[in-house]
Amino acid sequence: MTHLNRRQTIGLMGAAAATLAAPAIAANRKITVGALRFTSHSASFIGVERGYFAEAGLDVELKFFQAAQPMAVAIASGDVDYAVTAISGGLISLADKGAIKVIGGALSEEPSIDGQKILASDAAYQAGLTSPAQLGGKTFGMTTAGSSFHYMGSKVAAAEGVEMSFKPLQKVGAVIGALKSGQIDAWSIVPHIAKPLAGSGAVHIIGNISDYLPNYQVTTVFTSSTNASDEGDMTSAFLAGFSKGVDDYNATMIDKAGGDDGVNAMVDLIHKYVYTDRPREKAAPSIINGTMRLNPGAALNTASVSDQLEWFKSEGLVDAGITMDTLVDASYVKTVG
Repeated sequence: MTHLNRRQTIGLMGAAAATLAAPAIAANRKITVGALRFTSHSASFIGVERGYFAEAGLDVELKFFQAAQPMAVAIASGDVDYAVTAISGGLISLADKGAIKVIGGALSEEPSIDGQKILASDAAYQAGLTSPAQLGGKTFGMTTAGSSFHYMGSKVAAAEGVEMSFKPLQKVGAVIGALKSGQIDAWSIVPHIAKPLAGSGAVHIIGNISDYLPNYQVTTVFTSSTNASDEGDMTSAFLAGFSKGVDDYNATMIDKAGGDDGVNAMVDLIHKYVYTDRPREKAAPSIINGTMRLNPGAALNTASVSDQLEWFKSEGLVDAGITMDTLVDASYVKTVG
């Protein structure tokens, strides 16, 4: 079921894409937006590069992180105003303390679009780990306990009826290193990271997260509780600029509305932020491989968020009394679920 709300103004772009209308706010209001150097954060990059945030009256500075939990802490402390990241135990606990609110959705798994992959190290693969059904007794990598990697791995293991152990390694780069060296057996990650790793022969793709979580709300848009409750115009302005970036990304990279020229121009833009240590010709395939649909209008799949919340509670990673209303302010965007 789809729900509209009091703050939402939805307009149609082309035949189907929805975007939020920006409110009138004081020009050039400075805000800081948290991001990871992933293609799934491209809406924020596009919003900056194509002036969509500026059109909404915002002067945006991007601040980059290496994991989800530090970003949530930065929102709670006021160092960052808005951010996009996966739901984690740390984020939920900060919401329980009244510090943050999820206000929208960003990246989603969609069965018809190539999404996050389940990976095995070469050593584990050669020893028989060729599908998620063989994960029993294996070691699965994650950044921290209560991270999205922990959630995904647990859901896959439960679906397959197996038990495995989890190894926290703090940063994505450390997880990659551990997988390539065989210190861990398995992991799951977005395709722009998974496919090049598999192409190198150091790891192997053994499954898809969408087979286990077909409509998984991978990342969400969130802010401080103060911004959500007291800065409605600024928050709506941010979501308007972000949503225009989403529309550009989906139209160009998924629908191919601009053809090859459009894709190439978008790759050039994203390369300013993703795989910056590689020449453009080597970065381009990975950026293109990372294409997954972003939620038009920052719509939020509340059914998926609720499933995640219940899993965190069932694992004892967050307080059992936390409700969806504690975690989510659903007044800004369309919700599904």
